Amino acid sequence: MTAFHMESGSLADGRQILYFNTAPDAGRGGFADKRDLGGRVSAGEIRYDVLRDEWVAVSAGRSDRPTLPVACPLCPSHGDELTEVPAPDYEVAVFENRFPSFGGFDAPGLPAPTEIPDGMETAVPAAGRCEVVCFSDDHDSSLVELSPERVALVVRALAQRTAELSARGDIAQVFCFENRGVEIGVTLHHPHGQIYGYPYVTPQTRKHLAAAKRHKETTGRDLFDDIIASERRGPRVIAENDHWIAFTPYAARWPFEVQIHPKARFADLAELPEEYIDAFAPLYLEVLKRCDGAFPGQQMPYMAGWHQAPVGEGREFGRLRLELVSIRRGAGKVKFLASSESVMGGWVHDLGPEASADILKGAL
Repeated sequence: MTAFHMESGSLADGRQILYFNTAPDAGRGGFADKRDLGGRVSAGEIRYDVLRDEWVAVSAGRSDRPTLPVACPLCPSHGDELTEVPAPDYEVAVFENRFPSFGGFDAPGLPAPTEIPDGMETAVPAAGRCEVVCFSDDHDSSLVELSPERVALVVRALAQRTAELSARGDIAQVFCFENRGVEIGVTLHHPHGQIYGYPYVTPQTRKHLAAAKRHKETTGRDLFDDIIASERRGPRVIAENDHWIAFTPYAARWPFEVQIHPKARFADLAELPEEYIDAFAPLYLEVLKRCDGAFPGQQMPYMAGWHQAPVGEGREFGRLRLELVSIRRGAGKVKFLASSESVMGGWVHDLGPEASADILKGAL
């Protein structure tokens, strides 16, 4: 088990920063942020789309966030090079996003209304919280290059943040994710991810909960247990150990798509036992290495995110799992979402799930 210690500090505009360390009393939380940032930036509002039955965040302040900066804001601070991380080094650091999609207020607000609003135009303050998770202080590293112990520390940090954010009162669902690669649109190349504390349950999760509830009512069984059992009998399993299984799903949408499920039911990362966290790290690193080995010399651009059960209603039908998707469809080729996918939600798989699974299985 990787040791786990947390220190708290503050940034110049009042935002919180947390350091997750393998040794106690590292002293990183005591370093002061010497920048002059002015007041903190709030997200703005969320608006209800009456046609789609979903909330949309409107956050004009995010247009001021840095892109391709001369100095990386996620590196440790050194001398006159002052960044979002005041300490001169760190293992894993988590801080409030300076340009949030949700939250940014001094105190928790109110979650989005769960009843369908009246009228054509409904907007409420964008409660919730957005955080940045730095996986390493090494700017030139990547998650796939980290040790299993460091990956386990990252997961423990995400679990701690999931538990704390879920208890705030203004967050309905916690989403932890990473984007990697310029093809995805990443502009900060320091190894990092993000956490969104949504003030509502996302449309995708609502679909999954409805499917799981319907399956339970019609069969008496757990939908995710049945998915895992079906995939274990098929040709698309990428990696497996005693606690986790990784596979390309039968009806994958993206050219490369991998789902990683724990073999027991957990609602979110905060419920994961220590042995599951330790077992996840090497398996996930294997999956990432297979992705990077699919087309030698070309790192796989990807989006990876943890599906977690909502905090309140429907939680009993949610189940923790990681989903990794990539727009890479071949050597030097990427998939652009055309009108069918972007406008109508009608997906077309370019390779065939079995073919992309075979590429990953043979990548090492």
